[in-house]
Amino acid sequence: MTSMADDNRVKIFDTTLRDGEQAPGCSMTLREKLRVAQALADLRVDIIEAGFPAASPGDFEAVQAIAGTVRGPVICGLARCNPADIERAWHALRDAERKRIHVFVATSAIHREHKLQMAKDEILKSAVEGVKLARSYCDDVEFSPEDASRTELEYLAEVVAAVIEAGARTINIPDTVGYTVPGEFHEVFRYLKQHVPGIDDVVLSVHCHDDLGMAVANSLAAVQAGARQVECTINGIGERAGNCSLEEVVMALKTREAYFGLHTGIDSRRLYPTSRLVSSITGMHVPRNKAVVGENAFAHEAGIHQHGMLRHHATYEIMRPEDVGISRSNLVLGKHSGRHAFRERVEQLGFRLDDAELKRCFDEFKKLADRKKEMFDADIEAILMNAETGQAGFWRMEELHITAGTGTIAAAAVKLISEEHDEVQEAAVGDGPVAAAFRALERATGIELVLKNFELRSVTLGNDAQGEVTVTVEYNGQSFRGQGLSTDIVEAGARAYLEVINRIQRRLRSTAAEPAAAAASA
Repeated sequence: MTSMADDNRVKIFDTTLRDGEQAPGCSMTLREKLRVAQALADLRVDIIEAGFPAASPGDFEAVQAIAGTVRGPVICGLARCNPADIERAWHALRDAERKRIHVFVATSAIHREHKLQMAKDEILKSAVEGVKLARSYCDDVEFSPEDASRTELEYLAEVVAAVIEAGARTINIPDTVGYTVPGEFHEVFRYLKQHVPGIDDVVLSVHCHDDLGMAVANSLAAVQAGARQVECTINGIGERAGNCSLEEVVMALKTREAYFGLHTGIDSRRLYPTSRLVSSITGMHVPRNKAVVGENAFAHEAGIHQHGMLRHHATYEIMRPEDVGISRSNLVLGKHSGRHAFRERVEQLGFRLDDAELKRCFDEFKKLADRKKEMFDADIEAILMNAETGQAGFWRMEELHITAGTGTIAAAAVKLISEEHDEVQEAAVGDGPVAAAFRALERATGIELVLKNFELRSVTLGNDAQGEVTVTVEYNGQSFRGQGLSTDIVEAGARAYLEVINRIQRRLRSTAAEPAAAAASA
């Protein structure tokens, strides 16, 4: 049985690196996954679901690398209820300080009939055998009945009881397609608590998708009904409409602790920098009105709100920005500021850099300070968030020249340097300066893309503000995103486009290496 002290603690199971990465265009490199995993450890999540090792050699490599390097949280790998998947997960996880195998099989009628084409007793047998095999490798085993929210309650209870007896220590009840509503989902957990023998000896978990916009509400309903683990992602990213948002569910429990009587172990001051890191790496911009970590989350424009805020912050603020790691200072540093002052400001903003990263970011800061009259926290955050972009890529943009004007044909010339230090120069024309720059980059790299979306936003205020460009492209039927930053929006767009090309270049290299790796291990 869990103790009363444990019963008031809600574990946070982060699946950004597994379910979150399934969002179109959100794939990450190994280096990027390691960076996110360490940020999650710093955030003090309880469990990191690092990936699905059987899905691909790249997923296996990522889970193995995270298991071997990240300390603190439990490192979890996903597996279907079949021997090959479970064995693969174990081999990826074996170097982890603390490890968990998470097995799943679909249980709803629609999945039984149309996806698995299996009878109830076959699925029950598969679930039990999967849990038993996972337990032979690892003491910490989690089981999920996929599409649980659309599964008949009697059958769901039968499956849950069987896997508990087989050795599962955590039972996750997923709302796989975001179909349920809070009252209905609360009833699912209440029913299981009443009808499943031994359910008080395991941790009940919840995993909700946001198709109807209720992932956080459904997760909190499950918590009220007895769930003590919430599966979620940074910024709520994930396939289709996304997953339960980690920062929202954590701050709901923290802000309304008197109501819920529950708490988490999350360091909430790391929420904002972790959100920005994931946004930068995935290219998924955080909406301005996003709860907790959006730019407008603590902005007050209405006069009556501003008046109340001047009297007392609690009139219109139920959370303090400092609680989630947002600084409220404005003008911070200038071009004469030294590296020590820069490091201090970086740490105050909640970011941690090694010496090499600090030098690279400081150099970018000095370059930007020469171009801008005023420097704000947001400028520094943008530099930090884009530090990953351009430094791990195959191509680096050395020069960009643009010719454009009314009544003239826009032209662009670029000079790129490859990882092997080869220099490539190309030029192109286009309907405008951005199109010309993109075409020149395609000619220089040999990678042609289909542009699907181009977004531009101002990082700070003023005529000399930095512009952040996010591009979404298609390449061979797959979606990719990239971000670029500059006080020149054409340059920002070119940097974003080159980042996408670098992502694709890394993907092509990885794909080419996979057959060789498979042959070597055969």
